[in-house]
Amino acid sequence: MEVVVGQELSNTEIELIIGNSKRNFSGITSTMLQVVAYQKDMIPLRIMGKNNLTDTRLAIGFWQVVKMCQSPLSNGKFRVFHARRVDEMIQGVVLKYFFRAKIKLVFSSAAQRKRAKFTCWLIRRMDAVIAMCKASATYLDNPPSAVIYHGVNTNAYKASKDKQQAWQSLDLLPNTLAKGKHGIAILGRVRKQKGVHLFVQSCIALLKDYPDYTAVIVGGVAAKHKKFSQELHDSIEQAGLAERIIFVGEQDFSDIPKIFSSLSLVVALSEKEGFGLTILEAMSSGSAVLASEAGAWPEVIREGIDGYIVPVNDLMAVKDKMALLLSDEKKLVQMGLSGRQRVEEHYSAEREAKELTSFIKTLV
Repeated sequence: MEVVVGQELSNTEIELIIGNSKRNFSGITSTMLQVVAYQKDMIPLRIMGKNNLTDTRLAIGFWQVVKMCQSPLSNGKFRVFHARRVDEMIQGVVLKYFFRAKIKLVFSSAAQRKRAKFTCWLIRRMDAVIAMCKASATYLDNPPSAVIYHGVNTNAYKASKDKQQAWQSLDLLPNTLAKGKHGIAILGRVRKQKGVHLFVQSCIALLKDYPDYTAVIVGGVAAKHKKFSQELHDSIEQAGLAERIIFVGEQDFSDIPKIFSSLSLVVALSEKEGFGLTILEAMSSGSAVLASEAGAWPEVIREGIDGYIVPVNDLMAVKDKMALLLSDEKKLVQMGLSGRQRVEEHYSAEREAKELTSFIKTLV
């Protein structure tokens, strides 16, 4: 994603510093960059670290932040440091309590799990905590300062005018696309916790009855999950569906919106999620969705309107709902349209940027 700086800023003007500690690209990184694309025009900001930035003019180093924040803004107010990860909270605490930086600390919390004692200690050092959905708010020891849902870039993630044509022209599967008119997919790391086996087993059971659909698994396989992946490959081979259910590996991030825009159905079956941006990206791209009761998905998806929610690790429920979706092509299309409208109205990155910026300005 290209981030353009509207104008050069002096250090005395910068009001917001955003943590950016992870070198590898992740869902949190994607969220941050999508929001910053809008937020940079709403508040003077810099990002602490050059990781994954295409425009490094937004970057600022740790020691630059130390020097800059030892004095308050020209109006005497404190700057805000926004952390989205545990190690970024550590950076913020070090800045504020060791280097005496004149900053307010904000943490965005998406996790839905019991936290370690040290993480809880860090959270108590924050001046404000934002929950990313109602479910994540219940895992905090104290009520959050605000609940601000994630959003996606609706200009990047958008539906193709003709999904069938987009799917058949996609160069993801040049030798197999002729086998089906429509694409369905699960995206993310290939491992059991992501429910990939539920998707594969359901496709094995159903695709012989729905010849117009081809299924793809988009995502990398870590060394420790290769046995799991191979077992799925073997089961697909034994079912005679090697040309209908295909592992395509990890794809370049810049190609992901194009893949989403060609899909008729996106499935996400994680055991646990923080928020789960995949479903928003799918809905923004005009795809119907089938998701487990993880992350924010039960709060986002309207049952029977945008798609369906199934219990975690419930293979029978996945099969039943997937069959229901594949059996009615017109309904599938309508769900994609409804999902796109829902994201435009409630879950855009621009909306998230506005709500975050308004909240942060109350702290500055």
